[in-house]
Amino acid sequence: MEGLNLLLNGFANSFTVVNLTACFIGALIGTIVGVLPGLGPTATMALMLPFTMTYGPTTGLIMMTGVWYGAMYGGSTTSILVNIPGEAASVVTCLDGYQMCKKGRAGSALALVAVASFIAGTFGILGLQFFAPLLGNAALAFGPPEFLCFMILAFVLLSNLSASAPLKGALMIVCGLFISTIGITPMDSYPRFTFGTETLMQGIDFLPIAMGLFGISEILNIAVEKYVKPEVRRIRLNDLYPSREEIKRSVNPTIRGSILGFFVGLLPGPCTVISTFVAYSLEKRISRTPEEFGHGAVEGVVAPEAANNSAVMGSMIPLLTLGIPFAAPSAIMLAGLRMHNVEPGPMLFINNPDVFWTFIAAMYLGNFMLLILNLPLVGLFARIAVIRPQILMPIICLICLVGVYSVRNSLFDVWVMIASGFIGFFLTKWKYPIAPFIIGVVLGPTTENSLRQTLMMFHGDVSLIANRPLSITLLVLAAAFLAYKFIAPHFGEKIALTVEEDTKL
Repeated sequence: MEGLNLLLNGFANSFTVVNLTACFIGALIGTIVGVLPGLGPTATMALMLPFTMTYGPTTGLIMMTGVWYGAMYGGSTTSILVNIPGEAASVVTCLDGYQMCKKGRAGSALALVAVASFIAGTFGILGLQFFAPLLGNAALAFGPPEFLCFMILAFVLLSNLSASAPLKGALMIVCGLFISTIGITPMDSYPRFTFGTETLMQGIDFLPIAMGLFGISEILNIAVEKYVKPEVRRIRLNDLYPSREEIKRSVNPTIRGSILGFFVGLLPGPCTVISTFVAYSLEKRISRTPEEFGHGAVEGVVAPEAANNSAVMGSMIPLLTLGIPFAAPSAIMLAGLRMHNVEPGPMLFINNPDVFWTFIAAMYLGNFMLLILNLPLVGLFARIAVIRPQILMPIICLICLVGVYSVRNSLFDVWVMIASGFIGFFLTKWKYPIAPFIIGVVLGPTTENSLRQTLMMFHGDVSLIANRPLSITLLVLAAAFLAYKFIAPHFGEKIALTVEEDTKL
């Protein structure tokens, strides 16, 4: 009953002009970002951080989540109409979505995707509303040693964000942790790595680093690529009616994709991308007509799109309940909340319950807004995809410069952003994952505080952690994961060699 009252209060707060406007703007910008190839939700959320400072934490959280949510919707438009994924999570949609378009069923595919995304989003919000307070209450039992061990487990898992090169991911986390230590220490006010300069005494702010790594570097990436103008098929409102057979075939994949995506969202890594591949593979495996996949199967369109929308809400649970982002967009949101002096974690539901419940209510409204936006305006959004980068990129660059300078009125932040942009450009070329670096920067202060508090509790004797069962369990999980990552490749090679020998015999 208490939860219902809090949700009703959240709806009352979300129906303010400011929150409704923020929800609409976030959904609209997110949809446009999803349509535009190259510019992902992470970069856009980083660009919007300075502008959310004008309003409260709830409004900023609503707007940034709307961007992430809307990008999942918008990415399917160009995947179906142009065979160009506007966002990484829409790559799988190209496989069958564009084939449906070539068969003259583009309008049907877009309508089914919009409805499937709406259902999946609603399911994800319900899951977040139910599980987040429960996990938050359980996390109240965490002390500094438990948080320290959980951070170690999180870093071990997050180092695997780049599955092909986990060592590179670990190196990027260490670099991010180092950047977070620059400046004055929080407990004894001692300057570290400042080289005697007053500018570095304040530390390197997260915002210029994020805007440079995701915004400026993306501008440089697009600038060096050859532009090819895509051809967009025209869609009329009359084309948006799917057949009865298509609706029937979409129901179960939408439900399965919603459930699967939500739980994949709880895992570290690019959950929205992973969920689409898993959902597509599942549908193909259980289908009675697997040969249709890749040739316009409606199940191959709605299941991945349902999964990526539900995964967004699933990934919000570790962020809001534990204060740990498992993906780059979550890290941007964590930084945004901290800029408003709101610390996500177990105490969020006690100190700032209005933030959580207003956010939940606003997401219900935003999900409905996205459904209304994506159906009648699909033709307009598709035309946005053909805007030339020569027009779009200078505008984004100007927004980056103005936004980062407006936060602290510091030219140093502008130079940090530009330098981060060039560094991010080369890191991308050299296949170094950027997300672990950003997460290391964001979680660095929390990890350091947990370590210092643990050492103070145990008077410098770290071995006393062994007396705390939960801490030891978390460390064992981290060690087991590391052991698996090192042993599994060698074990796989032995199996391959055995199979090859048996084949020769």
